Amino acid sequence: MKLSRSNLTTLKLAGWSFSVLSLMLCYVSTSVALTQLTPLREQGKTAQELVSTLNSRHFRKMPLNDTMSERFFDNYIDTLDPAKSFFYESDIKEFESHSTKFDDYIRAGDLSVGYDIFNRYRQRVAVRLESAISRLENPDQTFEFTTEDSINVDFENSVWSKDLAESNKLWHKRIKLNLLSLMLTDKTLEEAKTALIKRYQMQLTRVEQQNQDDVFETMMNALTLLYDPHTNYMSPSTVENFTINMSLQLQGIGAVLRTEDEYTKVDRVIVGGPADKQGELKRSDRIVAVGQGDQGELVDVIDWRLDDVVQLIRGQRNTIVRLKTLTPEDQIKIVKITRDTVKLEEQAAKKAVFELTDGKNLYKVGVIDIPTFYHDFEAYRRRDPNARSTTRDVQRLIDELNEENVDGIILDLRDNGGGSLQEATMLTDLFIDPGPVVQIRTSREEIDRRYTSRRVAYYRGPLLVLINRLSASASEIFAGAIQDYKRGLVVGNQTFGKGTVQSLSPLLQGQLKITESKFYRVSGDSTQHRGVIPDVKYFDFIKTEDIGESSYDTALPWDQIHKVPHATYFDFDDMVPFLQTKHNQRVVKDPDYVYLIDQANLIRENEDRKSISLNLEARKNEQTSIQSKSLAIENKRRKAKGLSTYKTVEELEAEDSNGDDDAPLSADQEIDPDKDPVLNETGHILVDYIKLLENDRVQKIANF
Repeated sequence: MKLSRSNLTTLKLAGWSFSVLSLMLCYVSTSVALTQLTPLREQGKTAQELVSTLNSRHFRKMPLNDTMSERFFDNYIDTLDPAKSFFYESDIKEFESHSTKFDDYIRAGDLSVGYDIFNRYRQRVAVRLESAISRLENPDQTFEFTTEDSINVDFENSVWSKDLAESNKLWHKRIKLNLLSLMLTDKTLEEAKTALIKRYQMQLTRVEQQNQDDVFETMMNALTLLYDPHTNYMSPSTVENFTINMSLQLQGIGAVLRTEDEYTKVDRVIVGGPADKQGELKRSDRIVAVGQGDQGELVDVIDWRLDDVVQLIRGQRNTIVRLKTLTPEDQIKIVKITRDTVKLEEQAAKKAVFELTDGKNLYKVGVIDIPTFYHDFEAYRRRDPNARSTTRDVQRLIDELNEENVDGIILDLRDNGGGSLQEATMLTDLFIDPGPVVQIRTSREEIDRRYTSRRVAYYRGPLLVLINRLSASASEIFAGAIQDYKRGLVVGNQTFGKGTVQSLSPLLQGQLKITESKFYRVSGDSTQHRGVIPDVKYFDFIKTEDIGESSYDTALPWDQIHKVPHATYFDFDDMVPFLQTKHNQRVVKDPDYVYLIDQANLIRENEDRKSISLNLEARKNEQTSIQSKSLAIENKRRKAKGLSTYKTVEELEAEDSNGDDDAPLSADQEIDPDKDPVLNETGHILVDYIKLLENDRVQKIANF
């Protein structure tokens, strides 16, 4: 399955402002030499320019006032200390005297209070890490793992420590949690202590290395993200490395990574990339250590910054990186990946044909898998007649499928995160006659309808579009157009919901990536936030509340504008309920589809915990329980298919390491519905659809 608060008012004590005095008082409790960071003059001017740009160009019009200032303050604090691990309750109360004044500060180019908060944060972190290292190095300090103790991981509802004593209790639990996590990866207590000391020392080093760019970027993004999740400030150093960083996260091993709690988590494996071809790294895996080459030391990266983890993972093409990962079921894997780039050829559309029967007749089903909407702009500018593009490749594949006399075609857009808007429009042009495809509404309320289909449909046969939660942007434009024209059925899961357009705007220092427009379907519905709702709905293998635009607090809302006149090709009103019922009846009897549902439910069960036990035996029992459930799920599938079952977890893991014949195929291999139960089920829906057309149970509206 294909599967982130006028002028400065200060209290004066003996001539010192509260912020300076408080920082001096807490500096004496650590030996780390932290240089107090102060704002640069150019940064103040950049902040003013950034605010002006947001006010004039952002799609969402929001006044920078006292209310916005309070939201900025809350977001800034949450960005710095989301788990409430470092600041004290007294710190927050102290800072709150400024909560309604940051709008005035930023407009005046005064960043001093924001810097004071950041400096306090750095000092609290340094004190806390030094204390943790001291505890771990102290031979008289004991860590008890036999008591019925637990730690709260529901950070959203946690509270700030009132004082040092309360913070010490919290951190003793945090140290125990980190030690336990390491011990569950087959380390002894002493080995876990050594690894954790190294981790904390590295974090201290990173705190010492923080500079004005780090402070300013953090502050500005605490503001920009209030407008929407895709508006970001990039510092000069970030701008300089922007292209490199993007290629690292998307091309080094071909995985999109994000930070979740103390872990670097795999958000998505890029189709066609090195990790996808290797086959073992999966979505939701947590990377706990990184090693270079076949034998290099595995470096613990728990609690590391995402950028630092990426620095370790990236490297020269054809070199090896080893990742130690924890699966959602807490199973340990060592994944060895040869670094490479994601080549256009491997991201190109590809096809397959498979046969299905309804018990009487045999149907040939064509599949075109479209991983992304690509367009070789450089070759296009050179007027190269062979310039690669999604539309050109799909047109060729349609010709090949027609030569094989397929009865209908499935366009597979699962995990397709978008790409070229032009290609989304041109691809739609292959399936509909001339007419509008998408509307774009700017921040000035102007509607652009230039993106249209301009020629008669190239393919007029039965069509299904398969989508999932990771289908986004251009994929949503295409699927929405096919659905609005009623040209084909859209099946699968609700899409991501990214219906906004960003552009880069240069500033005095750095750049602002700003959301200026929104996409709308020809029906007038926005794809933003809601995404595309399929006609026939599948089980939600990915929780929509966790992944997608609707999971962001500041996402722009769904709305509507005027629809534009467009043709409709079929009347699906009577057809969809029948197809949904047939789908529901069929999948409960499909062992492979049920297996995917059982796996998804097991992952959700493990992710919904609000606290974690600090008892070693209890954690081991949890791990054993999850492994046993995984074994039962696999054996349930195998028994239903008449295959031999596994007696032990070890037998299952050994078979997995040797390559299970039923494992999903990599992107560079052929499409095989026998190993993709979602695609196989989509084929059955296409057959049901074709039979309805043959029986004249749906009225053809447009004249083909």
